[in-house]
Amino acid sequence: MNLQALYRISYGLYIVTSVKKEGNGRDGRKYNGMIANTVFQVSSDPILVAACINKENLTHQYIKDSGVFAASVLAKDTPLTFIGMFGFRSGRDYNKFQKINYKIGKTGVPIVLDNAVAYVEAKVVKEMDVNSHTLFVGELVDAEVLDDKEVMTYEHYHFIKGGKSPKTATVYLQD
Repeated sequence: MNLQALYRISYGLYIVTSVKKEGNGRDGRKYNGMIANTVFQVSSDPILVAACINKENLTHQYIKDSGVFAASVLAKDTPLTFIGMFGFRSGRDYNKFQKINYKIGKTGVPIVLDNAVAYVEAKVVKEMDVNSHTLFVGELVDAEVLDDKEVMTYEHYHFIKGGKSPKTATVYLQD
């Protein structure tokens, strides 16, 4: 079996964010976000979007507790250093929002604006346990197009930029 075939499935690259009710954010809350490649629309009436998040990630805990999340769609020209801030550092040890532009969405989640071409914001209506991950399905609360740049695909991130997948990624393949 050639597991490299899984890299041929089309994915994007997103920053999925959520909020904890108490913390050091602008409004007395704590924010966290992470790089994800599994965000997609699952229904049109009502509009539902899903994000698949590893249970070990702090963002998973925040979504589970708050019941809300946002996903910023990254531009193709997003620097690896920016992706690394959200993909290879834990919010348990580092405030990922201290040096970036973001706004607070309708649900109270932070929405990353730097390097984003669009975002969606959702309130969780269903969860599905999928072993190492949880698939959070949320009803769309807000969405906006921010720029008309080309979007980052996982293929571009992985094969052109040379980006790596951490062990907590849905697409992690052990070498």
